[in-house]
Amino acid sequence: MFDPSYRPEQLAEIAQTIRRDVLVSVTHAASGHPGGPLSMADYLTALWFRTLRLDPQHPFWEDRDRFVLSNGHASALLYALMARRGFFHPSYLMTFRDTDSRLLGHPSSVKLPGVEISTGSLGQGLAVAHGMALGLRRLGKETPTVYCHCGDGELEEGSVWEAVMAAAHYKSDNLILAVDANDAQIDGHVRDVMAVEPLVDKFQAFNWRALDVPGHDMSAICDAWDNARQRLGQPTVILFRTVMMKGCPEFEDLPGWHGRPPQPEECDRMLKQLGYDETYEQAVKSYGEARYQ
Repeated sequence: MFDPSYRPEQLAEIAQTIRRDVLVSVTHAASGHPGGPLSMADYLTALWFRTLRLDPQHPFWEDRDRFVLSNGHASALLYALMARRGFFHPSYLMTFRDTDSRLLGHPSSVKLPGVEISTGSLGQGLAVAHGMALGLRRLGKETPTVYCHCGDGELEEGSVWEAVMAAAHYKSDNLILAVDANDAQIDGHVRDVMAVEPLVDKFQAFNWRALDVPGHDMSAICDAWDNARQRLGQPTVILFRTVMMKGCPEFEDLPGWHGRPPQPEECDRMLKQLGYDETYEQAVKSYGEARYQ
């Protein structure tokens, strides 16, 4: 299920474990996206461990909350969260992007129970999540909340704003959008590629409730999720202000890390900066033989 009793310091510790999982799995695969997952780790750890109503033993439970990772290239983070919540054994993270693994480069709802929808084509996730929210309301299910996650670079897609407009029109207050506002995308800083600010003003103009939150302050993050769950007759967006590659100061705020896996020696330095007294090779061995359950 979920546990609202988690304290901010406990969640911060779990978030560091999630960052380690991401770095080791992406380095081991020699493929994947580390930058966004490290900036997203704090607030999505709080969501997945403290707020999200899920049952890993029954992934298709009808009254579960739904989570849609629209920026599906950040799959390494989703898999780490799922592993640590009990959907599969953490050792299976070492199969990330293997040909016969369920942990594909973009999440697949066909391959992996617990993934709500296959994602990765940017600009589509919010429309799908809004469809889920409307469907739940039509079925008379009042409890489940639908959460969607986008990167701020993804907000350059016009289809996102069509979904924003539709959700406001239907007053879909069972829909929450989280945005990783780290100002970084594959081609550089968002402000240089195609500026999307002022986002608070834009969402409010579309009749959304907009929360502007420091994305690495765990107390503020928990308060934001609690606030967002209120049903006030309009959808809610939380703009989490973050830093790409957060936790590894030598590598922070460098857009080049959007989609480049670390080399083993770089991962050694990253793990040390996260506070782990181990090398990449030692970390890989600590996961043991890969098994799904």
